[in-house]
Amino acid sequence: MKHLLSTSSYLIVNKRLSKKVGLNEAVLLADLISKENYFIDNETIQDGWFFNTCKNIELDTTLSRHKQSLAIKKLVKKGFIKTKLKGVPATLHFKILQNKIADFLKTSIKETTKLDIKEVKTNKNKEIKITNKKDISIREAKFINDVSLLDYDINIQIEFIDYWTEKNISSKLMRFEMEKTFDIKRRLARWIKNDKKWNKKGSKIESQIDVWQKVNDKLRNG
Repeated sequence: MKHLLSTSSYLIVNKRLSKKVGLNEAVLLADLISKENYFIDNETIQDGWFFNTCKNIELDTTLSRHKQSLAIKKLVKKGFIKTKLKGVPATLHFKILQNKIADFLKTSIKETTKLDIKEVKTNKNKEIKITNKKDISIREAKFINDVSLLDYDINIQIEFIDYWTEKNISSKLMRFEMEKTFDIKRRLARWIKNDKKWNKKGSKIESQIDVWQKVNDKLRNG
């Protein structure tokens, strides 16, 4: 979540999450994660808690106070965040529950995989020819599931998935399928090593801006 769900200079949201919880909620969560990263980088976060103001959120997301309130309530109900008033004068503090978000996304992935497989079986029973598009959606779901089973930070997993499942021009093959060999575990380990190397240049937020520009089209296209 920390990379692909967060925002810096760009308004970017994860499509899978927005479909499940709502666009406003995904936008707000992205902004909160970016704010959390800011406090972490400046070593001012306190046991996971940080503050953000309604005015700042509106400037960063365009969400009105009313829309923010509704989105916060839904994110709290989903168990994605906690909130509390703290300080003098009192300001609203947030805590992001990354494990809850990770569990939610993994469950969503598994449900999607089951539905795709069930639909294919139904089509086979009716002797309906399965299109290439359907084939690739199942292969993509399997790839996502295989990655999610590995014990790595969910933010790295999502970034890895979005890059390697990019389709070719004909939409018949994904990037990872065009490699001569592809071992998910080894590739992901190398991805993490390179990610650490890139993040040495400047702050985390600054180093992510170029990545967001490249990833933006992938997120829009699924």
